[in-house]
Amino acid sequence: MNFETAEVTYEKPHRLSGILLHPTSCPSPYGIGDLGQDAYDFVDFLEKSGQHLWQILPLTPTGFGDSPYQSFSAFAGQPLLISPAHLKELGLLEEAELSDCPRGDGHHVDYGTIIPWKSKILSSAFSRFLHTSDKMLLEEYDAFYNANQFWLDDYALFMACKAMHDGKDWLSWEEAYRRPTDSLKKELKKQLSKEIQYHYFVQFLFFKEWYALKKYANEKDIQIIGDIPIFVSLDSADAWANQHLFQLDSKGYPTSVAGVPPDYFSTTGQLWGNPLYNWDAHKKEGYKWWISRIRNQLDLLDYLRIDHFRGFEAYWAVPFGEETAINGTWKHGPKEDLFLAIEKALGKNLPIIAEDLGVITPEVEKLRDQFHFPGMKVLQFAFESTEESTFLPHQFTTTNCVCYTGTHDNDTSAGWYQTASEYSRDKVRRYMNTDASSIHFDFIRTCLGSIAAYAVFPLQDVLGVGKEGRMNCPGVADGNWAWRYQKEALSDSLAEALCSVTRLYGR
Repeated sequence: MNFETAEVTYEKPHRLSGILLHPTSCPSPYGIGDLGQDAYDFVDFLEKSGQHLWQILPLTPTGFGDSPYQSFSAFAGQPLLISPAHLKELGLLEEAELSDCPRGDGHHVDYGTIIPWKSKILSSAFSRFLHTSDKMLLEEYDAFYNANQFWLDDYALFMACKAMHDGKDWLSWEEAYRRPTDSLKKELKKQLSKEIQYHYFVQFLFFKEWYALKKYANEKDIQIIGDIPIFVSLDSADAWANQHLFQLDSKGYPTSVAGVPPDYFSTTGQLWGNPLYNWDAHKKEGYKWWISRIRNQLDLLDYLRIDHFRGFEAYWAVPFGEETAINGTWKHGPKEDLFLAIEKALGKNLPIIAEDLGVITPEVEKLRDQFHFPGMKVLQFAFESTEESTFLPHQFTTTNCVCYTGTHDNDTSAGWYQTASEYSRDKVRRYMNTDASSIHFDFIRTCLGSIAAYAVFPLQDVLGVGKEGRMNCPGVADGNWAWRYQKEALSDSLAEALCSVTRLYGR
């Protein structure tokens, strides 16, 4: 396995379409979707159905609320996605060790039971790895560490310290651990050596499995669209190890936090709570951290969607301690300065998709278009009001965009239609010329028929799943990120139907 970053030439595509599905939503016999056989089966379904894109959510380790947008690291991989079956193939687990897996109901992930179980089997695998005689595996491990040391050392030390403090966030640690000196870090690396090595090992497994799956998809002419939040979690290795790059006080507490003002999703805005960047400090360092982050992601992915792109032009800063996002103010972001630095380091025409939803100004659009980043068009938004909408396909002014039926933050198309106003439902029926008996497929057909270069729809819409399939409800703390599909749902007849309409619209 070669863990070195490959040179990539980015080219603008013709008309492509694909499906949004996070790997945790795959069936898998082990309580949560992973990077094992069911993920490969999904790639096969994409191929059969004529799709060339697979969009996923952030692949990083989840933190508070199991959200992929609140992670312990902007660089690390999600341990929960590691396949137990693959560990068995590597000789790091025995079949008997998998027998007590808490499989749940098969329709949802029960994070409360699956996290401790997954941690237990990964610990068992690590114990065997320490005594392995598999030279090839050891060589791959060394190659992975050498290629990723720039982020891996801080992440592993952070996670080891977190375990030492019973999983508490780093602001709850003693002062010495909150802002460790270089000498203390050196001492901790010796003291916590085995725990640190464990996290090296887990990350090695994740990246080994991910690269293999991505290679399989690419060989079938399927490209991966990944996703990153613009901001990192406060309780992350990134904020802990690079406090000078964030708007934090001398004790590590944020002075202001991220969010968005009141919008379509919430009348009080969304208070995300992420620490805000100290953009002057980033600029002083030549945006090194951001360049490393984008380079890392584009090594893992074919396209990268950046969530809340508008924050690069201006971001909503909410004083720390506020209960809602209402009392925030707009602050200037780095604007084109950041992307010029990224282009200088990584090359032009980067395959970045700008999530440009919400309060968008002409300045945000100018920044997006300056670097030729596709924006997003969400069909559900087109039918929310009596006014003409830029989300209606006949209003698209460029092919350089991604048309979605809905995103991970929306209800499914069937669920949305069921609860929409009669006006909205009537507008949908007339616009799509349908009786709405297969409304999910009507949305997909309209998406595919648009002029957008890219068309993407959640698997829930392909399957016609109702509101029970919603992946995330912004502003609601519990019950998100858990939906899973059933193995038998991906039938050959469904693939043929989707392939037929995809080809009809030249994708």
